[in-house]
Amino acid sequence: MLTLASKLKRDDGVRGPRASNPASDSTRRVSVRDKLLVKEVAELEANLPCTCKVNFPDPNKLHYFQLTVIPDEGYYQGGKFQFEIEVPDAYNMVPPKVKCLTRIWHPNITETGEICLSLLREHSIDGTGWAPTRTLKDVVWGLNSLFTDLLNFDDPLNIEAAEHHLRDK
Repeated sequence: MLTLASKLKRDDGVRGPRASNPASDSTRRVSVRDKLLVKEVAELEANLPCTCKVNFPDPNKLHYFQLTVIPDEGYYQGGKFQFEIEVPDAYNMVPPKVKCLTRIWHPNITETGEICLSLLREHSIDGTGWAPTRTLKDVVWGLNSLFTDLLNFDDPLNIEAAEHHLRDK
């Protein structure tokens, strides 16, 4: 996603260290979120699990993208699961908003797409919730792990799915 990064570099080059016209500077101001996302998206794309693909519908809006997870092992092997990820303006102080777009019978994902993943919680009592040191890479790897090693039947969000699994694997 070099489009926004190129724009940031070009704008910095045009303005120089400090622009003399404050009015034009305020119209070109880039948010902290967007500056972080340029670096994080590059890191994410370089370290993407082989079972995941990211899609940016608009390359100039790095704060909204889709993730596809295609597990290669476990119960969900061969499935194709779509997620919508939206990064709020207050990022990285708050976690991204994630929704599963694919209807799935999963103990940690409701039928309406809500996801139970501790690192997506803003306030977590177990200390594994969101922290400003986390990145989009952590989110993607966490979502990918929901289909393998983070599959949690003991503390489910979708209780029916977890009970069904215990009755009939």
